[in-house]
Amino acid sequence: MNVSASTLSLTVADVDVSRDFFRTHLGYEVAMADDGFCSLTREDGAVGVVLLRKGTDVLPTEQRDREAAGLIIAFTVTDLAGEEARLRAVGAPITMPLREEPWGERLFQMTDPNGVVVQLVEWTVPDPGTRGSQCAAVRVITPSADGVTVSPNATMTGLAAPSRGSAELSTWTVTMASGATGPEHSISREQVWTLSAGVLEVTCDGRTERVVAGQTFILPPDSVRRIHAPEQAEAHVAMRCDGVASVPDTEGTRELPWAL
Repeated sequence: MNVSASTLSLTVADVDVSRDFFRTHLGYEVAMADDGFCSLTREDGAVGVVLLRKGTDVLPTEQRDREAAGLIIAFTVTDLAGEEARLRAVGAPITMPLREEPWGERLFQMTDPNGVVVQLVEWTVPDPGTRGSQCAAVRVITPSADGVTVSPNATMTGLAAPSRGSAELSTWTVTMASGATGPEHSISREQVWTLSAGVLEVTCDGRTERVVAGQTFILPPDSVRRIHAPEQAEAHVAMRCDGVASVPDTEGTRELPWAL
């Protein structure tokens, strides 16, 4: 058998929205199209993609009403962090931020409007000198302007994060001006704060604690909190890298850009 090309056929509810997703975010072009059908290709080695509308007669009878589910389309790319930054900048639906697995895979995921999961992957090559060792190479992170997020109440400077080489944890510094008060919110993961300068008044689930430089406080997951700085303060924060924020009486969650 001589295989000249490979194509992945996806059954979806709306061919047009998946077509636009693959063209806009993944650089595919339309090779052929008709009502309920679209064939997409790229000029490089990426697999071809055929989109078929659910219920189309060409599908096997027992599969006509099934949509693509339980699968992930994975593309190995170069400059994975750059690709994630590009896609975030244009509002692509990133549903898993960049992370690294212990077996050497770095990845992030998007989900198209039909629920098709696309994974972009980059494989790290182990240093031959570390073979047989349980320790990965030490990674040194220098804070940069690219990792700084300024809000009306605080400045967050990202340190460790999946986009900067960590696999499990994110860390960052928070600087608050005297008199600043953050919004009431909750985080889906436990956070550990160590105050390096100043004073913070931390209200969590209705109880307020005064924390001074040199002390550490722990905020439990999904607890409603508000943080006030009676004087200028700086803290170091650590959290599992998949934590997201939510605001009481509002729908949905928000990612923490400095922790991605």
